[in-house]
Amino acid sequence: MTARLKKKYDEEIAPALLAQFGYKNKMEIPHLDKIVLNMGVGEATEDRKALEGALKDMEAIAGQKPVLTHSKKSIATFKLRAGMPIGCKVTLRRDKMYEFLDRLITMALPRVRDFRGVSAKSFDGHGNYAMGLKEQIVFLEINYDAVDKIRGMDIVISTTAKTDAEAKALLAGFGMPFMK
Repeated sequence: MTARLKKKYDEEIAPALLAQFGYKNKMEIPHLDKIVLNMGVGEATEDRKALEGALKDMEAIAGQKPVLTHSKKSIATFKLRAGMPIGCKVTLRRDKMYEFLDRLITMALPRVRDFRGVSAKSFDGHGNYAMGLKEQIVFLEINYDAVDKIRGMDIVISTTAKTDAEAKALLAGFGMPFMK
């Protein structure tokens, strides 16, 4: 069973991008490469249990096991030593990536308080889009009563697009609600 957005990409988005940008080869049409979810847990320096809650939440959101991220440098003011676990991340590819993007666009983003759309200025110049969420509880997989602390997370959508305009057209085709 293929993901709903993958089917939509193959049938609608790819032909529309081909017509809009006039690619000579169908392999030039931009597509999603990966989605990386990152959750930094600053309080993990004092409390190891905080990291366990973040790992559990990230696994529920992504549908696969996250890996720990460790600090690269020691910073005395933050009581941080090199090599300490300070967060977790997940890289989604293929069908899981499409399923996560579908859940993000259709269910999670509309649940964000005072949501007016995502910024259209968060592209990096090479066709990748980054956004942040202030709370992980916008995802339906998270049980609000079981959450120990509200945490934010970063979401980076990596595409094969060469320019920001191509990447924006690709994400808009998937239904990403950009601000006007």
